[in-house]
Amino acid sequence: MEGYKLRRSYDVPFRISPVSQVMSVSVSLAAAFQNYRLRHPEEAFTSAQFIQFLNSAPGVFLREHATGHFTGSAWLVSADGERVLLTHHRKLGHWLQLGGHADGDVELARVALREAEEESGLDGLQVDDDIFDLDCHLIPARGNESEHWHYDVRYVVRATHNECFIVSDESLDLAWKPIRAIAADMQADASLQRMARKWLDKINRSAPVLD
Repeated sequence: MEGYKLRRSYDVPFRISPVSQVMSVSVSLAAAFQNYRLRHPEEAFTSAQFIQFLNSAPGVFLREHATGHFTGSAWLVSADGERVLLTHHRKLGHWLQLGGHADGDVELARVALREAEEESGLDGLQVDDDIFDLDCHLIPARGNESEHWHYDVRYVVRATHNECFIVSDESLDLAWKPIRAIAADMQADASLQRMARKWLDKINRSAPVLD
């Protein structure tokens, strides 16, 4: 798929989406969740959770929605498709995929792409249109921030030519990790392992069949 082409945040000022756009994209996002459920019937309950949350309140794309909010994450794969770029998250202390808050942006694929660029410093990134993974997880209370839920919508983001990342202030470190090793590691984070296995299934299905 052609997907989005990266535009840097300092080239295009970010603005909170107007109400009309929120309503239009919410319909599109609900359809995307339905499509995800068709592609992953074993995750029907998770898809239903996301649709219910989408319809629960107008502020679900804002971090000020205290009980929980949408976030966008990037399964950022190398050009050869064999490695994924992970962050050693400064606040949570775990190795995770890149991503962050929507902050009013209802185009979650764009959020995933923006966060991937900002957290990695890579240019030339491209994001796939279809949702790659869904994960709802509880964020523990920290400082003045109360415990809340992240409804994380993940997209495949592809590095095209540059893999020389820059570690941002949000990360303790970044590293390209072999996807096959994550898929086989029974001690790996369950969410990362699920995405690793999904990715391997995806590339295996797209591989040419030899006679």
